[in-house]
Amino acid sequence: MIFRNVHVLDIEGEYFRLLLSKCYVFRDDSMPDIRIVIVGPKFEGNVGAIARSMANFDISELYLVHPACEIGDEAWRRAKHGDRVLENTKIVETLEEAVEGCFLIVGTSAIITKNDKNYVRVPIPVHTFAERAHDYPEKMAILFGREDIGLLQEELAKCDVLISIPASETYPVMNLSHAATVVMYEMFGIGMERPEPADSHEKEQIFEFFDNLLDAIDYPEHRRENTSVMFRRMMGRAVPTKWEYNTIMGVFGDAVKAIDRKKD
Repeated sequence: MIFRNVHVLDIEGEYFRLLLSKCYVFRDDSMPDIRIVIVGPKFEGNVGAIARSMANFDISELYLVHPACEIGDEAWRRAKHGDRVLENTKIVETLEEAVEGCFLIVGTSAIITKNDKNYVRVPIPVHTFAERAHDYPEKMAILFGREDIGLLQEELAKCDVLISIPASETYPVMNLSHAATVVMYEMFGIGMERPEPADSHEKEQIFEFFDNLLDAIDYPEHRRENTSVMFRRMMGRAVPTKWEYNTIMGVFGDAVKAIDRKKD
């Protein structure tokens, strides 16, 4: 296994995009093939909770690197319907064993440095990574560290990418199982089917119909420009789907017709 250092990934992700461009054949599903690796976990309850979350997000491979806890009753109790994940958990002694067969090694850290010299701890937000990893064709390992100190510097240096969950600067460190759940949620959610958004032509038609409605109700000329801009900004934030576009267009069209009939 050849490890690549995280510092070659700049914040804009140029190296990451280059890495992803080494594409072979993309799988039909958009959820990447993910292996969860926990390095040195200390509490079995966290391991069980992570197994449960893995079942929630269709991730089945769990590796523990030199755990400091047994997988006992607490882990099984916390795993709930993730018991199959827990049952098939692999326990290894080294990180190299845990990531064998994975093409992309993803480290996690709550510590974000603003000093470029400490390049090993320069992460990208997890949601940004999830978007870029959409349809990634190779197996990836996502590494989580110990509950108290996380991943060590030398472990982070063996990662291709470092990701972090945006959180309060005064208390950025999350519980291990909570952090793992957030990361898995982001990775799973980016692949969910979403309604098709309205295209630029359709959005312009919405604005045209809105202006027609302003004309129909004799909206004051001196307020019209600001109101049109406000509506455009509001629709931009909303990102309407095609179904929503058709509904809005129907309402505006019917409203203009009804107003014009009354005027006649």
